Amino acid sequence: MAETTVAEVMAELAALEDPKARAVNEKHGDDHGVNLGKLRAVAKRLKTQQELSLELWATGDTAARLLALLICRPKAFSRDQLDTMLREARRPKVQDWLVNYVVKKSPHAEDLRATWFADPDQVVASAGWALTTERVAKKPEGLDLDGLLDTVEAEMKGAEERLQWAMNHCLAQIGIEHPELRARAIDIGERLEVLKDYPTPPNCTSPFAPIWINEMVRRAQKVE
Repeated sequence: MAETTVAEVMAELAALEDPKARAVNEKHGDDHGVNLGKLRAVAKRLKTQQELSLELWATGDTAARLLALLICRPKAFSRDQLDTMLREARRPKVQDWLVNYVVKKSPHAEDLRATWFADPDQVVASAGWALTTERVAKKPEGLDLDGLLDTVEAEMKGAEERLQWAMNHCLAQIGIEHPELRARAIDIGERLEVLKDYPTPPNCTSPFAPIWINEMVRRAQKVE
């Protein structure tokens, strides 16, 4: 069976281009018009192909990069490769998938978390905060949670949008997972009012940290 070429994949992605999907995606900062369900179907057919993944990433095309992240082998990337990819991944969905589908499964995740967290580029820093939030939930040992709250308190209000979202998620996660810090996390959220007026669809939880924390704690208690 002949291997699929980059040109063949790019032609397939071009055929899937939908102006309505592009319009929706562009509102979120993503410059592609491929329905993500159809993109996943292409990935399912291609299966894992690390070399093809690298070639698709190198095109710089957003849809191609999303597909690359679905067919790659996360543990095959070096630390420096992932660092370079993150700095190239300026589109929100590409960054989100790179962090969640690839970096979190990499043996270099903790090293990169520490590097990105303190990066002066706020988009890069947002990836460090996303990985920190993962640790708050799953492996908080060794994290300075009070120090994280100090940073959120001092910097979240004036942060760039993507970093602000990442900090806000970390704030909420600390409040949800750590009862001894819950009152402080809620207080910080109430004073900063970040995302307080964010339009939230019915049956969805508001991203405003005090509401988010209280709702998730309520659900957990209900299950108990």
